[in-house]
Amino acid sequence: MYLRSRLVVGIMCICTAAALLTGCSSSGSSAPKEIVKTEEKAGDTAASAEETSDEQEAADVQESPDTEADTAAEDSNKGDITIEEQVLVEQDGIKITALDYVRDDIWGDGIKVMIENDSEQDVMVGCDALIVNDYMIDDLFGSEVAAGKKSNDVIYLSTSELKAAGIDIVGRVEIYFHAYDADSFEDIFNTDCVTIETSAIDSMDTKANDEGTELYNEDGIRIIGKTVDENSFWGTAILLYIENESGRNVGISVDDMSVDGFMLTPYFSTTVYDGKKAVDDITLMSSELEENGITSIGEVELKFHIYDNDSYDTIADSDPITFSAQ
Repeated sequence: MYLRSRLVVGIMCICTAAALLTGCSSSGSSAPKEIVKTEEKAGDTAASAEETSDEQEAADVQESPDTEADTAAEDSNKGDITIEEQVLVEQDGIKITALDYVRDDIWGDGIKVMIENDSEQDVMVGCDALIVNDYMIDDLFGSEVAAGKKSNDVIYLSTSELKAAGIDIVGRVEIYFHAYDADSFEDIFNTDCVTIETSAIDSMDTKANDEGTELYNEDGIRIIGKTVDENSFWGTAILLYIENESGRNVGISVDDMSVDGFMLTPYFSTTVYDGKKAVDDITLMSSELEENGITSIGEVELKFHIYDNDSYDTIADSDPITFSAQ
């Protein structure tokens, strides 16, 4: 947590490079493949093709000038989003004020904030969690403010994650701030949730982006396998939708993962607060795939490890789950 805030500028640069390079490399790449649980493949292929045809036919019928008008109105609304200036935090000599809703061609949408440090120590301010329209979104934010000084900064909302969650119009932003001593790294405070409602609150996106294959559904935790992208920046990305109605904040990681029988290292760890959703991906590095002679994702097997995000106590370890990409 501490190092993340210290290195936020470097992370932002890496993310930008990744986005730009991914855009360049994916122009001629194949589209992501859908996830299908292994036991469902044989019986569902024909039905799936028929459903896809029916859905496309329905989409063609529904396409009309009204749809184009709605899209134009939506784009207009996105450009006009505003927020009221408001004090978000005033604690231990540190005051955080939301000033404006901003848009940047590189970094995307964000909340402009002013941080005033009237304490006697240099402080770092970051986010423990950032939630947009009920979706957990990684924040690109860390601001260091010397004692007695002020700083204008922007809490950027990850464009790629908003897109993955299907969020076109931002209506509500929830933030859990974290402040600590910039020299000793000792905590100063962790805030409860502070909420910012935008001018688009009444038209914000609320639909769950849960199309895909259900991989896990127990005790209020639901995990949907959406797609496998074999042309992501780092290698291969397995996209998941996660919904948490368990009554507590949870963390989820992956254990014992194999592809076509070869054990691989899954780069995946996500936090989903109670009542919230997330879209995140399991990353498999290109170098490890190449070492094992894997050129295309076949059968995947893994286990989900689910734990309490506050106590780290285990909530559940799933049985092995097997699926493939089509």
